[in-house]
Amino acid sequence: MDGQWHIGVIGGSGLAAGVGIEQAQEIPVESPFGDPSAAVTTGTIGGVRVTFLPRHGIGHAIPPNMVNYRANIDVLKRCGVTDVIALSAIGSLNQAMAPGHLVAVDQFIDRTVSRSASFFGPGLVAHVSLADPVCPRLAAGLADAAEAEEARVHRGGCYLAMEGPQFSTRAESRLYRKWGGDVIGMTAMPEARLAREAELPYALLGMVTDYDSWRETEAGVEASEVLEVMRANVALAQRVLRRFLASLPRLRSASPIDTALEHAIMTAPAQRDPVLVAKLGAVAGRVLQ
Repeated sequence: MDGQWHIGVIGGSGLAAGVGIEQAQEIPVESPFGDPSAAVTTGTIGGVRVTFLPRHGIGHAIPPNMVNYRANIDVLKRCGVTDVIALSAIGSLNQAMAPGHLVAVDQFIDRTVSRSASFFGPGLVAHVSLADPVCPRLAAGLADAAEAEEARVHRGGCYLAMEGPQFSTRAESRLYRKWGGDVIGMTAMPEARLAREAELPYALLGMVTDYDSWRETEAGVEASEVLEVMRANVALAQRVLRRFLASLPRLRSASPIDTALEHAIMTAPAQRDPVLVAKLGAVAGRVLQ
């Protein structure tokens, strides 16, 4: 059944300030999975409902390996979000994806090690399909919007998610290239995994800020260089987001991802942990009732 769009946007704290959210309200939303990165800012842009959450908190206070990804996705689901757009700074493992380019990512390699990667666990086991982790409808819309803003955009690319917070060694960077990684970052996983478990279509538009450390004739990655490119491209990201929202059809048609949990729950009803069932009221309530 067709319905209304409600786009959740996860990005840097500077993105929301100038994107022009109308009737904006900042609302703290609680999650049974702990504290999210910050209060959400919700309102409309061009008539489309938007809820924004700064991934690293206000002023970029939370390192990537300590972001509460479960709480962030849970909070967006509780706000009634239908789809999630992630905007991230990324390094390049691919010569063709140069600093200043945008990449509509379509695959991930997950090398994170210390993060809670699932809403489910003992007492409530579930296995969702993640073969195609990105919503093609959202990714195509973001790429179209970026091209309309005359940005250089790559349609597709494999994102290597590293633990951080340090940047790669040269040996790691060369290894990731051999694995087929095109770009590298520290935040897309488990964000994309959790969005799928929450039945939220997800797409990531990455902004290339630098070449990773695989180019031996050049210096390694420096945070100052990354920040410089990020600041220069915040306005572009805001324009792309506004154009993407303006391009959405008036009504949202259903996505297969809306029912990702339909046959994913493995634990028999009588053996389900009632505490975990209660915590999953927003994420999985549709299939646990």
